[in-house]
Amino acid sequence: MKALVRVWLLIGISVAGTGYSERIKDIVDILGVRGNTLQGYGLVVGLANTGDSTLPSRQMLTNLLRRSGLVFSSDDLKTGNIAIVTVTAELGPFSREGSRLDVDVSSIGDAKNLQGGTLLMTELHGADGQVYATAQGTVFIGGWSASGENASISKNHPTVGRIPGGAVVEKAEIANFIEQTPNGRFITLSLRNTDFETAENISRAINQKYPHRAAVADPGTIRVNIPEQIASSSVSGFIADITRLEVAVDMPAIVVINERTGTIIVGENVGISAVAISQGSLVVKIKEQELVSQPTAPFSDGATTAIVEDTTLGVEESDGYLVPVPRVVTVSELAKALNAIGATPRDLIAIFNALKKAGALQATLEIM
Repeated sequence: MKALVRVWLLIGISVAGTGYSERIKDIVDILGVRGNTLQGYGLVVGLANTGDSTLPSRQMLTNLLRRSGLVFSSDDLKTGNIAIVTVTAELGPFSREGSRLDVDVSSIGDAKNLQGGTLLMTELHGADGQVYATAQGTVFIGGWSASGENASISKNHPTVGRIPGGAVVEKAEIANFIEQTPNGRFITLSLRNTDFETAENISRAINQKYPHRAAVADPGTIRVNIPEQIASSSVSGFIADITRLEVAVDMPAIVVINERTGTIIVGENVGISAVAISQGSLVVKIKEQELVSQPTAPFSDGATTAIVEDTTLGVEESDGYLVPVPRVVTVSELAKALNAIGATPRDLIAIFNALKKAGALQATLEIM
């Protein structure tokens, strides 16, 4: 019964979404509207002897102190209260000077815990090497650790932390998403999952509201011409207007299998041809135990008692049987057919692989 419920949950996920439409804004990205990753290297101080013991952290602290006129050598700074870290943030497409960004802090030395530490001012650079933000503040971690002389315990990763609003934007990188051409102004919509039918549905929906404005360039791209009567200050309203339209999204026939976790996701349009399936199970039992060897046989003078390893191996195989499965075209029918033979998720992995080899699976099989 448990196997039956689990298979329905895994395969029936797509059934609930059948017949529904999605907003354009939820299935496309606007070309040019994207963030930029910023990165820098900084120093976290104030740790309770859980920081780095490596030379690079002491050298970085020495360099910072020299900027303030304090001259030390790295050998003078024997401390475990600092940690060298990498600092990352995402500069939004419309972040202005003075706005704040969340910051992620990760130890790159041998620090054990960043809890209670404070990040000193750190410059965050873009891919072009320019400084776009500066970060500093108290590091908050999503875990903890405790240890004694002979044991320790930890939860999550105490060497990774976050500073909410810890970076201040010093230089904006405003997204340019309007393309100026001799034929007018254009924006480009990029489908997150490329598909000919979905792209045509988007183009058709936009053209119904604004005739002759949208055209499909390829299965993942729709170019939209902004009407001439729309002023520059009203372009955002035009984009909001067309992206709130709802369209039918076509889902390809696909089966995704994660063999490591036993997870199976079956697309809405997956079907199998008429086929007979034999489902059997192979059980391997392995038992490890220690036995005491006591030499009591004749001619065993001088022999000693010893502990030997013993392995017991057993193999059982249940009887398989053929179950005819008719051609199915919907997820619910496929689930019924597979549940009829009592297939567990682990069995389904082998069944789907065999169906694909036999040419009976009318879908793409993706193995993760």
